Amino acid sequence: MGGVHIQAVSVEDTWARLKGDTRSVLIDVRTIAEWAYVGLPDLSALGKRPVLVEWQGFPDDRLNSAFVERVTEALTPIGADRDTELLFICRSGQRSLKAAQAMAAAGYLRCRNVADGFEGPLDDERHRGKLGGWKAKGLPWAQG
Repeated sequence: MGGVHIQAVSVEDTWARLKGDTRSVLIDVRTIAEWAYVGLPDLSALGKRPVLVEWQGFPDDRLNSAFVERVTEALTPIGADRDTELLFICRSGQRSLKAAQAMAAAGYLRCRNVADGFEGPLDDERHRGKLGGWKAKGLPWAQG
């Protein structure tokens, strides 16, 4: 999987792509705890909802061995196929890169990684959410 090249896109570009392409899909691969306590991207202004599939489970951080199957199952009812642009987001862009690589290896052709993720990188005080990412850039989100 590591050899599959995945394009990184900024959170602003992600929003523009989701807005400009009605078929594009945001896939949030964070944990259920992150969705509940940190918040979720709010795509309601675009008439969309993010697809939620954990890359790693909470609280044990065990890799979700059924990730590709769960994402595929979630994409089917919304009409997404192997040529739909899939934008993967996590906390800071690391898990989402691996998730995008896994889906690309499974034959999905337009997988992208959301650079800086939902909360962005750590600042000097080791806090997230100020330097970059979905929340820091002021994109719509809601508490889980």
